[in-house]
Amino acid sequence: MRLLHKGWLKGLAAGAALAAALLLAVEGGARQPQPRSVAPRGELAADEKSTIEIFRRSSPSVAYITTLDQVINLWTMNVREVPRGTGSGFVWDEQGHIVTNFHVVSGATAAKVRLADQHTYDAKLVGGSPENDLAVLKIQLPANRPLPIPLGSSRDLLVGQRVVAIGNPFGLDHTLTTGVVSALDRSLDGEDGRTIHHLIQTDAAINPGNSGGPLLDSAGRLIGVNTAIYSPSGASAGIGFAIPADTVNRVVPEIIATGQYKRPSLGFSSSERISSLIARELGVKGVVVIEVAPGSPAAAAGIRPSRRSRDGGIVAGDVVQAIDGTPVNNVSDLDRLLDTRQAGESVRLTLWRDGRRMDMNLPLAVDGRR
Repeated sequence: MRLLHKGWLKGLAAGAALAAALLLAVEGGARQPQPRSVAPRGELAADEKSTIEIFRRSSPSVAYITTLDQVINLWTMNVREVPRGTGSGFVWDEQGHIVTNFHVVSGATAAKVRLADQHTYDAKLVGGSPENDLAVLKIQLPANRPLPIPLGSSRDLLVGQRVVAIGNPFGLDHTLTTGVVSALDRSLDGEDGRTIHHLIQTDAAINPGNSGGPLLDSAGRLIGVNTAIYSPSGASAGIGFAIPADTVNRVVPEIIATGQYKRPSLGFSSSERISSLIARELGVKGVVVIEVAPGSPAAAAGIRPSRRSRDGGIVAGDVVQAIDGTPVNNVSDLDRLLDTRQAGESVRLTLWRDGRRMDMNLPLAVDGRR
């Protein structure tokens, strides 16, 4: 009985000591963990404010595009739509036209456009230009419609200018990346083998899903449409490409008006491989005319195509060496120069024929072969 009593007294004493310690802590006698004080931020840098303002103004006009494909169940013969791919786009005008890349919508049976208000709209394909990797969709814009992104020019861009890319990489809505113009007038082979010319190269991070989104200058103007990356891994490696705004402004209005873009044509065709072989044999530089389309400007001007001789050899046709004074060394040069012109304009061709140079003016046709 006495031992039990002594144990009870010890327990009571320990409890009293603990209570006293707690009371001491409450009264400030023991140090409690305290969060660190936050240092004042101060003013944002001018370039930070500029970038934030660009994103605030422009991001509502950037769209998230999902393409769909139709799949048939061979057992039930039911048709259903399944996601095919994703990309970006942006509001072009107040009529609901959305500009994106052709490769984003190519092969799809339907597309949906989600705007910054998180509402999704059914989109209709207006048309596209595979050779420029541009396409136009149309949606019914809401009453609080986002404003079109202001249009800039790409002809006066300088390497080193700051740029901003907005898009939906990997499906992440409205992601902003920054960088500079790394190079100008690049050419790149597309997925279908076509060569796209006059591209802007940038180190702003562009990843899968960014395709079709806007590239903006430091004033928030559209200077390009992000189209591709150069990367062995498929992720951004600091080399991205954008279709220049001057090309966009030439191609998109025609797609909206007619559903397609008709490249300017001189009415003759060539082949990179055959042309280079013949030109090397002749000891000249330029593009050798292989065929001339009947009824074309080239035919009307009397441009001579190449032909087979009786013994099976090749008799070289005219060799195009310059357009409006700019040298033409290969078919890619010819494509690039024609891509800056419009149907109905005239160009001055410098030809090599039978050992002498000559100039002639040719109008560019609406369609037909080059």
